[in-house]
Amino acid sequence: MVKRKIVIHRSVAESIAKIAWFIESKGILATAERYSEDIYNFFELLTDRKKSYPFCRDSKRALLGYKCVSYKRKYTVVFIQTDSEIIVCEFVPSKLIRW
Repeated sequence: MVKRKIVIHRSVAESIAKIAWFIESKGILATAERYSEDIYNFFELLTDRKKSYPFCRDSKRALLGYKCVSYKRKYTVVFIQTDSEIIVCEFVPSKLIRW
């Protein structure tokens, strides 16, 4: 399988860390670690060159050329897709994106 390079913005990593910290604060350490690993594994799935993803339905993000994919229906991954790389720009709750 041919893969693209993946670049993750600092704000995305911080968003994931905040979610993991919240889960840890509830006393579920193993779940927090597994959750963040699952998110990064999902990012790896986006790197397949054979797949192409749709532009965001949110008009502002679509005009900027961003593509969106839902993660477990709760979060939306916003990224830029080129032939050689995937640049993950946002990891936001789906409620915050206007469809």
